[in-house]
Parts: sequence; C-alpha cells; structure tokens
Amino acid sequence: MSQRLPQLDSLFLTDGGLETTLIFHRGVDLPEFASFDLLKSEEGTEELRRYFEPYLALAREHGTGFVLDTATWRASPDWAEKLGYSMDELDDLNRKAVALARELGEGQPVPVVVNGVVGPRGDGYDPDDFMSAAEAESYHARQIGVFAEAGVDMVSAITMTYADEAIGIVRAAVAAGLPVVVSFTVETDGRLPNGQALREAIDEVDAATDGAAAYFMINCAHPRHFADVLEEGPWLGRIRGLRANASTKSHAELDEAEELDEGDPAELAADYRALRSRLAGMSVLGGCCGTDHRHVGEVCAAWRN
Repeated sequence: MSQRLPQLDSLFLTDGGLETTLIFHRGVDLPEFASFDLLKSEEGTEELRRYFEPYLALAREHGTGFVLDTATWRASPDWAEKLGYSMDELDDLNRKAVALARELGEGQPVPVVVNGVVGPRGDGYDPDDFMSAAEAESYHARQIGVFAEAGVDMVSAITMTYADEAIGIVRAAVAAGLPVVVSFTVETDGRLPNGQALREAIDEVDAATDGAAAYFMINCAHPRHFADVLEEGPWLGRIRGLRANASTKSHAELDEAEELDEGDPAELAADYRALRSRLAGMSVLGGCCGTDHRHVGEVCAAWRN
C-alpha cells in the first residue's frame, strides 16, 4: 500500500487479551467471546473505555506509539447471526467501535493508529470450515468497507488459522484502499492450526497478493511455541508484531480451562526479549489471551532494555 504506517519506523505498543480480561478480571458476560456486543449500550462502551486506559498510559509512560484496536474481532456476519444481529445492526456496531477508538486516540501525546480488527470466520483455535481466498474476500469485504468509511487508519486480520482466509482479507483491504496486516496463530509445534508451516503461510500470502500486507504478526500463542521455527531468512523481516499468550498451554487446553492462566509477566517478557536477535524488525508489542497491561508493561521494558 502507498500509505506508510508509523509503526514501521518506531516502537508501538498495543493491548493485551481484551476478552479474557473482561471475562475473568471484570466478570463481564461476552456471548460467543464477542466484545463488540458491549457497544450496544453506554455501560458496555464505558467498560471498553476503562479497558484501554492503562494501555494508553503505558504508551505515554514509555514514549511509544499505540496501535488502538477496534473491539470487532467477532463482528462479522456469521457471529452476528449467532448473536441475533441483523447486518445493518452489525454495520452500526462496527461504526461505533471505530468511533470509540478514534475518541480514545484523540488528544493523546503519543502517536495513535486506529486499527480495524477482522477476526476469523470460524473458531480461532480449531477451524472446521475452510474458505477459498475468493470466498474469504467476499465474506470480509463488508466489514472492511465499513471500516474504510468510518475512518480507520489500517486493518488487521487477527488470529488467522490458514493462508487462504488471510489472502482474502488482504485483497479486500487493498480494494478498500486500506493498509493491512496479517497475524497468524500457531499451535505448540509452531505450525498453523491447519498444519502449514508459519514461513510457508507468510510466503503464500505474499505471493498471492504481491506482498501487499504492510507486515505480519504472530498472536494467540506463547513464544516458546514458535521460537524454534524462526529460521534465518528474509521472511523474518516480514514479522513486525508479536502478541503472545500468557500461558504455555495449547489451544485445546486453554479452550477447556475454567480459570485464567495468567502465567508470569516477567517470564513472558524474558521470552519476548529472547527473540529479539531473530526478530530485529519487531516494532509492535502487545499481548493476547491471559495478558493484561502488567504483561505489556513488562514486555516493553524488557525489550527496550
């Protein structure tokens, strides 16, 4: 894309595990793990405001930029149908998510990038239905179009489980004129849930889209799950963001867990830092399931030290 994202030139933070924080720390009911459902009420919207405040404070404290996600990981047609929302109601909630992110970013003394989050059509841990790239582009185009109209700075495909869906999202974002980022999740063996090697998935997306993604990320996995697959090569330079889980447990174990595994923030930060020599271009740091602002603060301090 022609727009150069500021996080390509300096360190930016992002948030941690939005849904796990709301559910386990704040006792918020999130049907289908859908945080966008909170935007239907002012009370729920205020819950999201409170969630992001400590992360923005971290960015101010450390003098970094901040990638501010919309609460829309589940805000796509299939999930909306499960929750009883019409497509028009879904569009409205996606617009509200962007408006909230823009509101939170206004007046901040650090650079803030409003990021329209697109989640997987299926389960982010165990996909059971695979689309072609063309089907994925068609499925995700409406949400991405709403993001473009609402004024996001970029789009991110978060917790992608296979390459074709990521390709479709990249193509839909390009068609909408938005910079786009792809974030894959991996299992404990460092491979995507469909068994593909991480390197192969990144190369496949780049080959199918003429390298249109601004960069790639890894999320919803612990650093120890993928450290061994980060073999030397130009492909590593395409990975610019990391949002790891607090827990070393597998996706299957986490799915069955009734209590939150927060891990140890200092140990997680050390695991991030151990990757720095191989991921020299890393410029976006945050967390995923089980993490909160404590983890992200430790990660930022360890990385910079």
